[in-house]
Amino acid sequence: MAVSAADTTSKTEAASAAAAASPAIAPTSSAPAKPAGASTPHTDHALHGRALALVFFGLLLAMFISSLSETIASTALPTIVGDLNGVEIMQWVSTAYILSSTLVMPIYGKLGDLIGRKRLLMAALTLYAAGKVVCGLAMNMEMLISGRLVSGLGGGGLIILSQATLSDVVPPRKLGTYMGVIGAVFAVSNVLGPLMGGWFVQVTGWRWIFWFTVPVALLAVVVLGLTLPRDARALGKHPLDWPGMMAMTVAVTSLVLAMAWGGTLIPWGSLPFMGLVALAVAAAVVFVLLERRAAEPIIPMGLFRNRNFVLCSVTGLLLNISFMGALNYLPTYFQILDDLSPEVAGLVCTATSVGILITSTATGWVASKTGRYKGMLVAMCVVSTVGLFLLSRMRVHEALWVPVLYLFVLGFGMGLGMQLLVLVVQNEFPHAMVGTATAANNFFRQIGASVGTALVGALFTMRLTADVAGKLTHVDNLSLATLTPQIVDALPGSAQSVIAVGYSDALLPLFLWFVPLMLACLVMMLLLKRHPLATTINHGGAGK
Repeated sequence: MAVSAADTTSKTEAASAAAAASPAIAPTSSAPAKPAGASTPHTDHALHGRALALVFFGLLLAMFISSLSETIASTALPTIVGDLNGVEIMQWVSTAYILSSTLVMPIYGKLGDLIGRKRLLMAALTLYAAGKVVCGLAMNMEMLISGRLVSGLGGGGLIILSQATLSDVVPPRKLGTYMGVIGAVFAVSNVLGPLMGGWFVQVTGWRWIFWFTVPVALLAVVVLGLTLPRDARALGKHPLDWPGMMAMTVAVTSLVLAMAWGGTLIPWGSLPFMGLVALAVAAAVVFVLLERRAAEPIIPMGLFRNRNFVLCSVTGLLLNISFMGALNYLPTYFQILDDLSPEVAGLVCTATSVGILITSTATGWVASKTGRYKGMLVAMCVVSTVGLFLLSRMRVHEALWVPVLYLFVLGFGMGLGMQLLVLVVQNEFPHAMVGTATAANNFFRQIGASVGTALVGALFTMRLTADVAGKLTHVDNLSLATLTPQIVDALPGSAQSVIAVGYSDALLPLFLWFVPLMLACLVMMLLLKRHPLATTINHGGAGK
């Protein structure tokens, strides 16, 4: 189907999640002790006042450009691939970034715990900016894809390292307010991205979509270089888990390619698709076996013995399957059914971001003020379930305020707890493992976003083809797999009506399929153990 805003982003709103811990964590312990072989905990670098404000400003810059630049690219992608004559390999523009950024997430998290995060974060920002320079200079699609690959290698660490770095200078009890602001930044970037992308394309040319992030990234490097406490450890003192990295590379690459290509470049159930899935499973099994024996595992298997970590990681995965799956095709939906321009369709979808902006800020403040968070996580699941149900009940040519209201409800629900999941995970473990645990949580989210996007795309295309293809036999050269609003506008009125009804009937019922996933999240959040939020940085985990 047509490439929508969510198709072409890495989705910040999409930073993803994996699970990591230490083999030494006791299975029944709710407050894990420091694992054997873990590095010495960070010195307590709690910051206050102006120093904290400057650090937080630098971290927000890093997360803002990571999120904003991806949503901006989605608006301009048709123009970009048209100029570079690369429509046939357009899928790789998105796949390259998703693949490289997902792959390095756990590595950044582990290295941050081993050697400190300041140098890593500055290096990730520099690498990200370098990739954007390559994209801005791209003379062909191969160069553009290479730039996306390089920027993904840096971008995969920006959100993870920023969140973990914040925990280096703010204790969990006070961290909720900052996590709420982070959620608001993501919401704002989702609003500004499509608008700024359209403006750049029309006024300055698409290359400035990539160029403008470079000085912002370099500014973040300077601010963090001047304000963050110095790393006290050297890489040479710690063995790196090279076998684990190789196994993880094969597993993640196979899974991401299967999800990105399934139903588009290769059919679901075909031999190439099943081969990728089998390779991903086999490599994952090898990875687990290697991690159980590694001196410094990238994802320590012992983390899975922590109940709250497992509940938050699985919930994050299911939430992103539902959230990204639901939003993926809505911009195109509004263009085809309501004849909206891309900019107006994008504005309709920003109702979700407005909801997230309001609740993520409020719940973060409440968590910091009261130390309570479980009720808000439960409410997140309930309200988000209502939002998805309402979206499934939309009708063709609905009054525009109706989808705006429904999308606002969904965003309002998601904002109640998405950032708090990271806070809960960081509170569960000794500070020496915060980066690893944060990377794990985001890794699972990224996998969820990829799976949700791929599943909805495949199911939607299959349902639309079955419903519409037989009714449009008189229309020549119409491929439902590459349907765009521009193609629909050129069709006769009768064909447009058939496609509009088929589009609605194929897409909207899929939202109802996500309701059971959200109910599963509700059960898991009810089972969550509420541990007091730690009041110091070097806590022993679970509120200590």
